[in-house]
Amino acid sequence: MTMDRNAPFISLVWTDHITGRRGYLVVDRLVRGVASGGLRMRPGCTLDEVTGLARGMTMKEALHYNPEGRYVPLGGAKGGIDCDPRAPEAYDVLVRYLRAVKPYVETMWTTGEDLGLSQELVDRAAAEAGLVSSVQAVYPLLEDETAARRRLAEAFTVEVDGIGLDALVGGCGVAESVLTALDRAGAPRAGTRVAVQGFGTMGGATARFLARAGLPVVAVADIKGTLAHPDGLDVEALLAARDAYGTVDRAALRPADRELPGDAWLSAEAEVLVPAAVSYAVDTENQAVIGARWIAEAANMPVLPEAEELLAARGVTVLPDVVVNSGTNAWWWWTLFGDVEADADQAFTYTRRAMRELVGRMLDRAEADGTSPRAAAHALVADRLPMIAERFGRYR
Repeated sequence: MTMDRNAPFISLVWTDHITGRRGYLVVDRLVRGVASGGLRMRPGCTLDEVTGLARGMTMKEALHYNPEGRYVPLGGAKGGIDCDPRAPEAYDVLVRYLRAVKPYVETMWTTGEDLGLSQELVDRAAAEAGLVSSVQAVYPLLEDETAARRRLAEAFTVEVDGIGLDALVGGCGVAESVLTALDRAGAPRAGTRVAVQGFGTMGGATARFLARAGLPVVAVADIKGTLAHPDGLDVEALLAARDAYGTVDRAALRPADRELPGDAWLSAEAEVLVPAAVSYAVDTENQAVIGARWIAEAANMPVLPEAEELLAARGVTVLPDVVVNSGTNAWWWWTLFGDVEADADQAFTYTRRAMRELVGRMLDRAEADGTSPRAAAHALVADRLPMIAERFGRYR
């Protein structure tokens, strides 16, 4: 019998006995008996998708391994539910899913918000499902559980200009990834235009940080279409006018702002594209209309591998998701383990420093090896996973 050494530790399919909807849980790897990864809800979610996301979480955890930090990276996992989060039955499906996987959440899988689900919704459903917390599996690894839980709870109450800190740190990391790439290329921030697909937690925060860094955000796409202005949209006004799903109230638009088709963000006259919504957004066909120089993957798996090869041949650099959007997950653990306190300035400073260092190492490796940033990130993971396994063991 041939053994697949890359097979997940756990892979399961759940079927809701009331609606027939499917849910999935994949634990790719355990470190100290625990794995980390969010729970998403979207129509069309598949086991293959969740498996790839779980593997990506293993990589994100490994990339943030710091032997001197309090936070010790966990293994990678992911959950997914094939359901429209706007559907009337969605919340009840979520509760039943969490009841079904409760033993895993209690013992090995720490989870939280992801595509289609807010942390508030996950927390509420977890409580209804009888869970202490969606991250309770990590509690035995904490030196002072009471202090750690208080610190994380306080962090979730912090707001910056009307937006919660928890909804900002990921976008801070994405923005810093973009700025690092621009700085290394000698590209000026002023005049470097940005187009963002998705205006929820990750896309909205990324747009805020890039706009505040001096980059005009010339296009923003939500479920209703693309909003555009060649000199830059009023990002703060759009953020104030969006709903819980990242859809912008068109009444907030200025007279000169334009409403374009939903896929117009791809061909926007911008140097940087930030896909921050769904997976598989850039394929072999629509990549041809992209004129940007950089693509920063704020979403998980938004660029298909075949499309990335075609983009690379045209000189378009894809900054991969396993690095670019890893800030949210890392912040959770930096806060819980005590590397940062419940303070926005401290969180942003730590995130910027960590992401700049990580993106720099990735780009250095890509240049040295003559490979893509994604291949370089994978190489860094391959270097680090054995280090983690040697120190903590590998539960496979």
